[in-house]
Amino acid sequence: MIGREPTGYVIILVKLSSITPFGVPLFFFLPDILLSDNVLNCILTFWETADFDLTGQLVWPGAKLLNDYLSKNVEMLQGCSVIELGSGVGVTGILCGRFCRQVVLTDHNDEVLKILKKNIELHAPSVNPNCCAELEAERLEWGNSDQINQILKRYSGGFDLILGADIYILIQSSVPLLFDTVEQLLCFRGEQCKFILAYVSRAKIMDSLVIKEATRHGMRMNEVPGTRALVGNLEGVIFEVFLE
Repeated sequence: MIGREPTGYVIILVKLSSITPFGVPLFFFLPDILLSDNVLNCILTFWETADFDLTGQLVWPGAKLLNDYLSKNVEMLQGCSVIELGSGVGVTGILCGRFCRQVVLTDHNDEVLKILKKNIELHAPSVNPNCCAELEAERLEWGNSDQINQILKRYSGGFDLILGADIYILIQSSVPLLFDTVEQLLCFRGEQCKFILAYVSRAKIMDSLVIKEATRHGMRMNEVPGTRALVGNLEGVIFEVFLE
């Protein structure tokens, strides 16, 4: 069945029981939030059952913000090596695979990584002619220096871009670990690397914490002009983050 899907569509495997409290599968909304018309459409299929932590199995509002931004600025992706933090089911990384040289998608959850690896198989250049990048999945728990060093050893050229969308929204303690990870990745390439963060504001305490941690880690956050927008009933914005 999958082999007969039309060319130019993104096939995304999702967990069958990834549903809202009202019984509506969250992924039914996926085609409406993804990308500009000229880039990708989406076909959904379902796989197995979900575990209790659905965080990485959902496509959060920040993904729409980031994917819209990337699809309008594909020139920044051309020929780049990209690492995505908190990739979840891999929608953003698969988009980047159309334009980048190499895309490494990361997550910490083993169940999510199973889905992610299957989606990568479906979008390998040998299977999908629209994807030109080498797509890889890696386990990465934020703040885990051993895992970060292993990734940097495996991809010894480092990365041109670090991507993240809505990736710290549930637990305040994850924010310092996120910026620990970003700092290590940025330091590997210095000025040749930047972090593109799609930020969705949900609480002022989180807004302040993100800015505080970026500053504490010696980073400068620049709001990208024209990217501030409503995502559903929330306000989102794209930041470019550099080492000072």
